[in-house]
Amino acid sequence: MKRRLEGKVAIVTGGGSGIGEAISKRFAAEGAAVVVCGLDSDPVRKVVDEILQSGGRAVGYLGDVSVEEQAEDCVQLAIDDFGKLDVLVNNAGVFPATAELDKYPVEAFEYMIKNNIYTTFMMTRAALPFLQKTQGNIVSAGSEAGQMGSPMITPYGGTKAWVMSFSKGLAVEQAKYGVRVNCVGPGPIDTAWTHKETGPMDSKMEKNTVNGVPMGRRGTPEEVANVYLFLASDEASYVTGATYFVDGGVTLSKSLPGEEVPSHLKQQPSPSLPLKHGKDGHAEIRQEVAGTMNHGL
Repeated sequence: MKRRLEGKVAIVTGGGSGIGEAISKRFAAEGAAVVVCGLDSDPVRKVVDEILQSGGRAVGYLGDVSVEEQAEDCVQLAIDDFGKLDVLVNNAGVFPATAELDKYPVEAFEYMIKNNIYTTFMMTRAALPFLQKTQGNIVSAGSEAGQMGSPMITPYGGTKAWVMSFSKGLAVEQAKYGVRVNCVGPGPIDTAWTHKETGPMDSKMEKNTVNGVPMGRRGTPEEVANVYLFLASDEASYVTGATYFVDGGVTLSKSLPGEEVPSHLKQQPSPSLPLKHGKDGHAEIRQEVAGTMNHGL
């Protein structure tokens, strides 16, 4: 049976940890050559080595793709190493703080604009000429917070709403070139972002985040990667301008129905991918990509 991305070349930004690691490994397992893109402090090299050890094809790119020149370099690496580009996954993103808006750090807001919005814009802009040649596609990371808004992380939801609106406009704009553009909207996923020990949530917010899910549990990075795989594959050939929520039903819920789910249904499925970096997510301000918004402009 032919693998769903056989012969394809994909770039996965934020590909070294959390959902990005799962996307990189799922795509490689389905036959894609993957450019795993991340920051110097991300475990990109480890993920690349793990893909190679499992018989897949991958190369790493370390850099800040919110900067135009580095985004272009990342795309060029895919062309130089693999000859073309079929799929761009704009997964890179940050979740550095939680607070009511009047107390929300301005530094954290600027950091999200840079790493959630600029990365998507710069990578998309750099990749489009090559995606037009292959009639490829783009899948970007939205969020249930971008659909509904979310207290204590209001600016984060705003950045994700931008990505989702951006993708809809781009889908219409690029359809004449045969380029599809879609979003995935994760809900609470079992990564660094949704645990108080590894992210900015306190215990109350963590509890409410999980209990607000009708299915009564966090999703897994692999469950999200499976939806990215569908949208990136030819099976989704008539899908563009869509946002697929992978959220356990949270965008439909206005209460805490997860508290009513019996314990045996709250168990996460056993993984089939060797994911080792789920808690290495970008959940703090890193000085290597911090700073004001006038960088390079």
